Amino acid sequence: MQVPHIGWNQLHLLRSDPLLEGVAEGSFVYFVHSYYADPVDAGHVVATTDYGIDFTAVTRKGNVWATQFHPEKSQDVGLRVLRNFAAL
Repeated sequence: MQVPHIGWNQLHLLRSDPLLEGVAEGSFVYFVHSYYADPVDAGHVVATTDYGIDFTAVTRKGNVWATQFHPEKSQDVGLRVLRNFAAL
């Protein structure tokens, strides 16, 4: 697989989370990265994507969220994520 990973990939939602309220399973978001997070506690993983392997796309611990994708470049889905974050 080409690295850096650049392009659109689908989100696979593992559990509901207010950050992803209104984001549908399989929604496409935009990625640009060479590395990915691999949380020690899989219970913190909210959503994954696949690019040769499945890896974390959204993680949360308490009131801290991280996205591997770029919400600001992810069009309507990204705007929804940013609105949800502002509302939280």
